[in-house]
Parts: sequence; structure tokens; C-alpha cells
Amino acid sequence: MTLTRSDIELLAPAGDWDCMRAAVANGADAVFFGVEKFNARARANNFRSEELPEIMSFLHTYGVKGFLTFNILVFEDELRDAQTLIEMCIDAGVDAVIVQDLGLVKLIRELSPDFPIHGSTQMTITSPEAVEFTKPYNMERVVLGRENNLKQIKTIGEQAKLPMEVFVHGALCVSYSGQCLTSEMWGGRSANRGECAQACRLPYDLVVDGEQKPMGDVAYLLSPKDLAAIELVPELIEAGVTSFKIEGRLKSPEYVANVVSKYRNAIDKYFDGDRSKPSKEEIRELQQSFSRGFTHGFLQGTNNKQLVDGTFPKSRGVYLGKVERVMRDAVTVRLEAPLKRGDGIVFDAGDPTQKEEGGRVYDLRRQGVKLTGEAAEGIVIELVPGRNDVDLRKVHVGDRIWKTNDPALDRALRASFETDKPYRVFPLHVQVTGIAGEPLKTVWTDVEKGISVTVQSELLLEEARKRPMDAELLAEQLGRLGGTIYQLDKLEVALQGDLILPMRELNRLRREAVEQLAGERPKPPKYIKREVNAMDDSFDNTKQLKPLASGKEAQLSVLCRTLEQVEGAIKADADYIYADFEFIKQFPAAIELARAAGKPIALATPRIHMPNENGYHANILKLNPDAVLVRNTGALYYYMRAKMQNPDRPFPRLIGDFSLNIANHKSVNLFLDSGLDTVTPSYDLNIQQMVDLLERSNTSRIEVVIHQHLPMFHTEHCVYCTFLSEGTDFTNCGRPCESHRASLQDRIGMSHPVRVDEGCRNTVYNAIEQSGAEYLKNFIELGVAQYRVEFLEESAQKVEEVLSLYRQALDGQISGTQVWRSLKATNQLGVTRGQLVK
Repeated sequence: MTLTRSDIELLAPAGDWDCMRAAVANGADAVFFGVEKFNARARANNFRSEELPEIMSFLHTYGVKGFLTFNILVFEDELRDAQTLIEMCIDAGVDAVIVQDLGLVKLIRELSPDFPIHGSTQMTITSPEAVEFTKPYNMERVVLGRENNLKQIKTIGEQAKLPMEVFVHGALCVSYSGQCLTSEMWGGRSANRGECAQACRLPYDLVVDGEQKPMGDVAYLLSPKDLAAIELVPELIEAGVTSFKIEGRLKSPEYVANVVSKYRNAIDKYFDGDRSKPSKEEIRELQQSFSRGFTHGFLQGTNNKQLVDGTFPKSRGVYLGKVERVMRDAVTVRLEAPLKRGDGIVFDAGDPTQKEEGGRVYDLRRQGVKLTGEAAEGIVIELVPGRNDVDLRKVHVGDRIWKTNDPALDRALRASFETDKPYRVFPLHVQVTGIAGEPLKTVWTDVEKGISVTVQSELLLEEARKRPMDAELLAEQLGRLGGTIYQLDKLEVALQGDLILPMRELNRLRREAVEQLAGERPKPPKYIKREVNAMDDSFDNTKQLKPLASGKEAQLSVLCRTLEQVEGAIKADADYIYADFEFIKQFPAAIELARAAGKPIALATPRIHMPNENGYHANILKLNPDAVLVRNTGALYYYMRAKMQNPDRPFPRLIGDFSLNIANHKSVNLFLDSGLDTVTPSYDLNIQQMVDLLERSNTSRIEVVIHQHLPMFHTEHCVYCTFLSEGTDFTNCGRPCESHRASLQDRIGMSHPVRVDEGCRNTVYNAIEQSGAEYLKNFIELGVAQYRVEFLEESAQKVEEVLSLYRQALDGQISGTQVWRSLKATNQLGVTRGQLVK
């Protein structure tokens, strides 16, 4: 399908009113924003939910859509508040909500069959199958993962046939959105709750096979550059992208004005037949507003050498060049970008953790002579910083200089939205008819909205004695629309005879018509809204399920990542074995071991499902495991379709893992109804939130993970390829992951293991394991009969020891506290209670 200009939406962020005005003034077709809760930017100013009618009226006046971000997980005790906010959105005419939590999707569809839902990038939708999974819920569009490349985007669009929204500019998360648990692990501030602490922007040392690898000034191993896809606008349109999304609800209004105007120009240029790339000046202006260095991200495919610079984690701005000489009051530099007095600069000595010298440019000289205007790129200048700003004794030859601020650019950007003039004007068609002795009749049509109003004169038309009204006079009077959001585009006059009406009456007609049309423009769309109770479909465990007589009835399963661990689990007499290996070729041996011991075995899927990766799942089915541990909605759709296509063959049980982000009873029910036999709650839940969920869910179909190394980052960016190889991706990296073991050492000396999956994606695991042993009593009382212990690098002997402790606790021989103390005493790094106590 060939897209037209009207098919393309430019979607801008707004953290406050100035940002919203900046977006509208500079050409955004739609704006996304959050209110005081339930959005993934808890640190943004955000709007108040009471402002929704005002926000939507403002946006709709200018023909701009407004999408509310509701892109976090919703806990059990928040469902009623979530319902209230959705009802406010429906009443205010919000054009869509951007949602992560599939339980919330279920609630919205119970409330309204037609209120538009957009699937957030936090849903980790990266394949046609994942899009297909959403279709029963009539979602209007999906926001694809930032890891999808152009070819994959085109494939998803062609196969799934649902409008696609793609990020084109702004900060990149190193982890797959919706799959980052680092903030949760280290500070109880969940990225799935809008509280990301940006652990990816911290420095790490690379440890390889137990030895620290010298990295020079590269310390920010997980801090990506910023996405800037402005050069790829034609390719994105041709790949079928319909919404171009700009990241930045924490950014300034100047940033919004700058980025929106640049992408507006790029999209319009494409449809005007101009395929030229953006100018060097445009790129610099984008860098000036915010830049950690620009990258195309994954849009042109995976290139691990280009995603991360590694030498700094924050915005630098525009690169000016290196210090060539330090003088008493100045430094010399050959400029790689224009510079003028008053611009902000910083001297980069290569260690962003230390205080950097920076300030304003006080003067520019060339061979001792002051320059009056802007210094051009390519010339050698003497840069004189403000005396109180910079201590030149701390500046060295070779230091990089960055332009951090351009006041003139900021003034120009602010002028675009700090104005009394309307931000946009819309065409009007006016028809004028009349006959002497009757009122003048005018029909005014707002062309874009398709709305017409009819206004008649209060005075009757008279025959003209001198100058009769003609089309020119009427166009002049009726076209006086300055200061309004309209301009006269077309006038049709059909007067019978030479007629006249006082000018004041023509002016009154115009004012009344504009007032009526302007009142129609912001009227909200109407949606169906039903009366529902957010808790109606909950399962009251306190009445419907008996608690276990004791933990002896419970099943203890163990997730193994090596064959040695499988052997240890068999010796410990685990009830169920899960195999989660880096390479699928090891699965047959695991199945053979389990079968020989009479133990049921489940095989784990990867956490990510990309286009054309179904071969992995077909191989799992060929191996005939007893169950599959399903980690994403694309894989779930694949298995459910396979089950329907083969109704007569025995089919493995399907167990939904933590990565499905199940945080409330509605998401439990949705996934069970979708075909899962058992589900695992999200790792975002603390003990109270877990209990709340279990009390409202069928616990006979829930498995709780009570011991694991939390998988913190899950990323397309490969640490092995980037830092242990000359290659750029899996095709030429030489697979150092097969011969080395890497970990990332943080600032307090903890080394977090980095493991690779079959798709060459990396998972960074927390160095310290965590245990929920102390809460076993709570879970048993609520009828939970399935418990999982997960291992990472432990020996077979360690597997036996740990499983023995949990089995004794379930059998009532020791307490959960005793388990915890034993683990803490025997583990070199200790053990944490993890997220359950936050």
C-alpha cells in the first residue's frame, strides 16, 4: 500500500503546557502526554487529570490528536483508580490511550468497545505474531520495539496489517522496553512503573573470565547514543510506518519545537518529491537541543560498534573541536561547527564523573583580533571563556570542546510558540446568496473538519444606489480573519441584482460565523461507555479455593541453565525441570536426562520474538517436551496457532513466564483465557501486591518464582561483540560468547554476569541471588501449589543444596527464615530478599 501525506502522523511528546504549545505550533499531528499517575515518566511535570477537557479542547481546536500515556503495569489495588481515569479520558474525548498492561486492555474493553487503545512499546511487540495476539482486543495500533529494523518493520506491516508507530528520535533504552528490571532490583524504582533510575547510564568495568579488561576511557558500556532517524524518513514511510514518534516528555519546550519542526519539514519534503538529506545545519540544531551523539539505532540493522560511544553518558551538544593550545585567557581551536559570543561550552577531558570546566563564550579572536559576528566552521580561533566560568589551568591540549547551548537558537524556537497569533490557520469556504428585501445568507464551511454553519444578516438587503457589493468587496470584508484560526480559501457569490448591506453587518456576520465554527471544532469524539466494576471477574480465593493442607502438596520446579544443573536437579528429586540454555542444540540432552529419570521437562523460549524466528519454536515442538515456558506474546500466538492446527496430537502445557508482565487478576485471566495453562506473576510485585493478586486469582494455575538471579537488562546490544570482537554483529563477531564469560562490574564491585541467548541477545543478571523463602507461608495459605527455583552459574552440588532447603521449607521441616539465613551464610555474595520487600 502506498502511503499519502494524510496517512502519516508526526507524534510529539509534551511534559507540560509549553511543550504542548511548542508541538502544535511546529507541526505535530498528535501529542502524547501523561497525567499525575499511571504513566512511564513519573519524573515529568505531567498534567492533572482534571485538565483533560482543557487539553483536548486546545488540541482539537488545532486539529491535533491527543494520546494519554497509560504505559505502566497496574497493581491490583489500583484497578478502580485506573477505571476512573479511563472514564475521564472517554468523557474528555482523548483520542487514544497508550497502554502496556494487557489486564488494563481487558478492563478498557469491558468499559468501552470503541475507545481507541495503542499498544505501548512497553508491550515488547516485535513480530507479526505479537501484533496478531493483540487483535482480539481491537487495538487501533501498536508501537513497535526500538530494536526492529526497517526490513522487519515492513514485514510486520505486510503480515499483520495494523498501523505501526515507530520511535524516530530521542533517547534509546539499551534494554528492550518492558523487559528492564534493573531499577526495580537496585532501588525498588521500576521502569515498568515509570520510575527508571537509568542504571544503563552508569559506568561499568568489563570483567572477562574473571579478569578486568582494560578499556581506556570507555566506561559507559550500556549507555546508547540518541536515536536520530531524520535521514531515514523516506525509508520509514516506504516501510509502512504511519506514526513517527519523538521521545522526550522530560525534555524542554525548545527541544520539542526544534525536533518537531525538523521532522515536519522532512516528511513534507518527501511528499513534495524532494529526497534530499537534511542539511548539516539542521543536524547541528538537533544536536544542540539534546544529543549523546546520534545513531540510527537498529533501524538499519544491528551494528554493535555504532550504538554505544562509551566515553560519556549525558548530552554533549555540538562538537566544536579539540583544544590546540592553552593561553593565559583563551584556548585555540580549529572549529568544526560555527560559534559566537554568548554560546555555552564545556571542556571534555574524558572523565565525565569529574567536574568539567564550562560556561559562556566571552569573546572570539582571530590572531588577536576580535571577531564581531559568528566564527565559521573550519577556521582557527582563540576562544575566550567568561573569567568566572572557566579555570583554564584545568584545561589541557587535546580536550574536546562541545557547544552545550545556543541562546539565539533557543530564542528563535521559543518565538515559534510564545506568540499571540494562532499556531495554525484552516481554510474556509464561504457561499453567499441573497435577493433584495431578504436577509443575506452565508454558509461557512471548515474544510478540514467538514463542518458548516449558516449565518443570515439581521438587516435586509437593499438595492445599491452607488457601489454594489461584489465578490471583491465581500472577499475583503468576510476574509478579515486575522487573529482567528481561519483563512478564506474560496468564496462563491450568487447575488440577484446590485445589492448592498452595511459594512458593520458584514463584520457581525463574519464574527458570528467564526465563533460558531470555533465552538464546533474542539467538540470531543463520542465513545460508548458501559457501567462496569473493575473487580467483577476476580476469583475470590478466600471463598473459592481451600488453602493447601501443607506445602507437602506443592510442586517444586527448577530452572536449569546447564546440563550439570539438570543432573543436580534430578538428584535432588525436583518435581519439574525447566531447561533454559543459551543454545538450542543442548535441549535434546536435557530431555534425555529428564526422561531417563522420569521427570517432566519444560523448554524455555527466548524473551524476544522477531520476524522469521519461528524455527526456534518449531524445533521445541519437535522435541516433544512436557511443557514450554513462554516468555512473550509472539511465541504464545505461535504455539496457540500450532495447537489449533494440530488438534489430534498431544500438546505440551504452556506456562507463561514473568516477562509477560502479569501484575493484576485481569492480566492473569487474559493470559489463561488466551491458552496458557499456568502463569507466573511479574517480578515488579512486592509481597503485598503479590498477595493482592493471589487473593483475586485462581492460584491453582499460578506458579511463583521464589529464588532467582534477577534478569536485569535484556538487550539487543551485545557486550561480547562490541568489546571482545572486531565484528559488528553475529555474522562476523567470531562468537566470543562461546569461549569467554563476561560480566559487568558496578561501582561497588559487584560483577553482574552477561549471558547470550540463541538470538545473540544479552541478559545481564544481578550478581546476588534473591529469595522469597520467608513468604512461603503466605503463598501456601493462598493455595499456591507451584514454586520455581532458578539457577544461573551454580554447580550441581549447589543445586542439590538449595533445592533441599526449599523442599524442607515446603514440607514444614524448617521455616522460610531458616532457608534465608542458610542461603545467606553459604553464599559468597550473600542473598537478598529482592523486590518482594520494597
